[in-house]
Amino acid sequence: MAFEPSRRSFLAAAAALPAATALPVVAAPAEHNQVSYRVLGKTGLRVTTVGFGSMITSDPSVIARALEMGMTYFDTARGYQHGNNERMVGAALKSRRKDIVLSSKSEAKTAAEATAELETSLKEIGTDYLDIWYIHSKDKPAQVPDELVEAWVKAKQQGKIRHIGLSTHSPNDMVDRILEIGKIEVVLSTYNFTMGDTRDATFERISKAGLGLVSMKVMAGGLRTQNPQPQMQRPMAGLAALKWAIRKPYFATAIPSMTDIDQLEMNFQAMTGTLGSAEERILAARLEQIRPDYCRMCYGCEGQCTKGLPVTDMLRYVTYADGYGQFALGRDHFLKLPAAIQSVKCGDCSSCAVQCRNGVDVARRLRRAQELFA
Repeated sequence: MAFEPSRRSFLAAAAALPAATALPVVAAPAEHNQVSYRVLGKTGLRVTTVGFGSMITSDPSVIARALEMGMTYFDTARGYQHGNNERMVGAALKSRRKDIVLSSKSEAKTAAEATAELETSLKEIGTDYLDIWYIHSKDKPAQVPDELVEAWVKAKQQGKIRHIGLSTHSPNDMVDRILEIGKIEVVLSTYNFTMGDTRDATFERISKAGLGLVSMKVMAGGLRTQNPQPQMQRPMAGLAALKWAIRKPYFATAIPSMTDIDQLEMNFQAMTGTLGSAEERILAARLEQIRPDYCRMCYGCEGQCTKGLPVTDMLRYVTYADGYGQFALGRDHFLKLPAAIQSVKCGDCSSCAVQCRNGVDVARRLRRAQELFA
């Protein structure tokens, strides 16, 4: 069954959902027979098709367990948990550093800032090099000037990183700039079941250029919901979402966030089997459930807000709090916005000029962000 994010197909699939509830809960994975690998583009790095996203991980034993189970790709960032995440990840992986692929990221805007952050990352992780260092969270070509790229090129020449990466929430807007740079080897991009095939042409283009692809935000805002239905909850909804994110061969791996052993073991199982029709029905119903809340980061609303709010970014920040239970992370991002933007109150507008083509109740979600973070 083709999986497309049209309202008609999702409603039809959701109507058939009771059949999905008969899905069995799968037992915990066995380390030695459920590990699959793919090659990360022209880097030649061999990675497990499910990697470890550590953004909201606070328990190092979960990382250590992933290592024991055979997972080989681990991702952190300088900005995660106010810098503490890199230290925790490094301590958990130190004994097996040469056996894994380790990535970190920098949101630096200047070459000097990036260079300083890399030195801090290496020190905090306790390593001499990163396998991949990402130019992080760049959604517009102008955010990646040549002088910033040169910091990554220099780091590679010095042996401090092996491969240059770039992470983005907006690959369709960034693909030309990525290929123009000619130095990017890995692209880390938002990719989940809510997006259907709207970005496939871009990803195929990136893959044909020899770049490796890694998917993030694969759970479409996490599994928390204000209106839970039993069949939507972990473990089956999460497992289906992860299978969807790695079903295309050009994605070498996905890096879902993991906070506990149960979640790790369930995610591990996505490396075996294919996405079935019953799981597609779960995702179809899940999309209808989250449609008013979840921003797919298509940037179709850009420029519509009469007060100049960065709508897509603010909706992502509130998802950190509501979807992942990470209030501090969402507020940290919100507080980096200009003071004039932080002071805007959507309740002062008689009506909202922003119209989401995917059905998000933008005004309500913006008010939620302001109530939480302002």
